[in-house]
Amino acid sequence: MANNKNIPCVVFGASGYAGVELAKMIVNHPTFSLEALFVSEQSSDANKLLSDLYPKYKGLLDFTLVPGGKANIEALKSTLSGVDQGLIFLATPHEFSHDIANSLTANNITVLDLSGGFRLQDPDLYPEYYGFAHQYAEQLSDIPYGLPEWNAHNLKDKALISLPGCYPTASQMAIKPLVKSELLTDQCTPVINAISGVSGAGRKAALATSFCELSLKPYNLFVHRHLPEICQEVGRKVIFTPHVANFDRGILATIVMQVKEGTTLEQINMAFESQYSDKPFVRLRSEAPHINDVAHTPYCDLYWQLNGTDLIVISAIDNVLKGASSQAIQCANIVCGLHEGLGLLPTSQTQGAI
Repeated sequence: MANNKNIPCVVFGASGYAGVELAKMIVNHPTFSLEALFVSEQSSDANKLLSDLYPKYKGLLDFTLVPGGKANIEALKSTLSGVDQGLIFLATPHEFSHDIANSLTANNITVLDLSGGFRLQDPDLYPEYYGFAHQYAEQLSDIPYGLPEWNAHNLKDKALISLPGCYPTASQMAIKPLVKSELLTDQCTPVINAISGVSGAGRKAALATSFCELSLKPYNLFVHRHLPEICQEVGRKVIFTPHVANFDRGILATIVMQVKEGTTLEQINMAFESQYSDKPFVRLRSEAPHINDVAHTPYCDLYWQLNGTDLIVISAIDNVLKGASSQAIQCANIVCGLHEGLGLLPTSQTQGAI
């Protein structure tokens, strides 16, 4: 495996929490090279250094935030047209990704979209959950969904990859092994109670997510935009109640499900172990995880308990990393034929391509 930094990368939306994490991981990656950082044309951050917004990265991320106007984007496309392989990450608002993603794809370029612009396969859901009409309905079923523990085989040789949301990542990792193993009752409606840190609301200051104002609150009951995404990917109705709390990073999801009569703990153990035993970013725990166990890491921690036919599964992730940027790097590694943990795990754990 080559260690030359020979795969150029560009990040749109680089001034946000997920964007700056992407920039940091790309700079530290042995094969990826950070070529440019973009923000929206009207952004107050345009033409500033990223390290001026995040002073702890002085000397590491001294990159100018290029305003994403038409001329600058055309210049970028011209520059990337001559490379053998390149990556563009969109850590941008949903509708912006929807509008621009197809114009950035090329034979040698893969676009990895961290927004919800292409997650839902039913175009009729976009006006209700995302506030805009989808103009690329015919493409939706062909765009792979970037949950690498479940869909790595579909990511290579694709022009555009849609990354999961943070809540859907935590939820699916807990539910999908049980669906695959056919352990849930036909009538089971998983009940998901998930709590996120305030970084999930983005970097822009708002009273509702101020540490001084916020304690713990549920929001968007029955109408959160991640609800149809979770239902789509687990193949059944769920009840999803998101909460926001006054900590900065992480998601803790507690999921209650009903398994078939006679299901044993050993069968549940096997469902998780058979799916995740060789997945480097999943840790199967013998005790319930805490937010602090996963904050600032690329891992998903899972724990479960069975009581009769009632099953509780706990899933914990960092919403900015496994819920967004480190998952994007995972997918990018797979696209490029590299070990999925390259740049995210110690070198001793990332020998060889997948």
